[in-house]
Amino acid sequence: MTSDTLEIQTRKTTRVEVMGIEIDNLSMEETLSLIEAKILEGDPVQHVVVNAAKVVEVNKNPQLKAIIESCEIVNADGQAVVWASKILGTPLKERVAGIDLMQALVQRASQKGWSIYFFGAKQDVLDKVVARYQKEFPTLRIAGARNGYYTPEEESAIATEISKSGAHILFVAISSPKKEIFLNKYLNVMNVPFVMGVGGSFDVIAGLTKRAPLWMQQLGLEWLFRFLQEPRRMWRRYIIGNAEFIALLLKYKFKRR
Repeated sequence: MTSDTLEIQTRKTTRVEVMGIEIDNLSMEETLSLIEAKILEGDPVQHVVVNAAKVVEVNKNPQLKAIIESCEIVNADGQAVVWASKILGTPLKERVAGIDLMQALVQRASQKGWSIYFFGAKQDVLDKVVARYQKEFPTLRIAGARNGYYTPEEESAIATEISKSGAHILFVAISSPKKEIFLNKYLNVMNVPFVMGVGGSFDVIAGLTKRAPLWMQQLGLEWLFRFLQEPRRMWRRYIIGNAEFIALLLKYKFKRR
């Protein structure tokens, strides 16, 4: 363990309040060091990323808000959230995109010998994700994989299956707030040192959807790139959702004044 890891492990993480959500003010590298420390400790930790859509949902959904508040690590996934933090006078260091964090953790897991369980998406997508990572990282240990389609009656058995896998990391590609509720409910049953919801990241890794070019990511236009790929499915989330986010931001701005 590096001195940087020890420093982050022993200090209390500084959190910034952004539109009703407490977010850890960490860079990508600081987040990775903190996660490594948590994996070495071995106690189950739930991680969550926050984007504009989730900010809007949290301000409507008390259950989701309580779950996020209980998570040990909370990152700003969306560039809009980082911009909002600056507008509100409590600037976050940088965006820590969920898919970038997942990619970095897969690489680190292959180096450290950590095993990973992949849970979510359709079976054919899941198979492509596992195959791609096995090809890119031959030393990666895969504890197991399961698609994201199940009934409420199957939840407990799935959690037990994940627990028996002995995974160090669990990635869950299920929509919000379903994945946050599942992880919060079964965190101690699964007993995985680090669990993380990754949304639509499996679709990107499998090649089903494309990720925006870097310049669009830097300008906060990933939502537009995604909308143009699937306008019928994503219009409500991005057109209406973004308008709600801006209205909510103005509300918090005037409240602070």
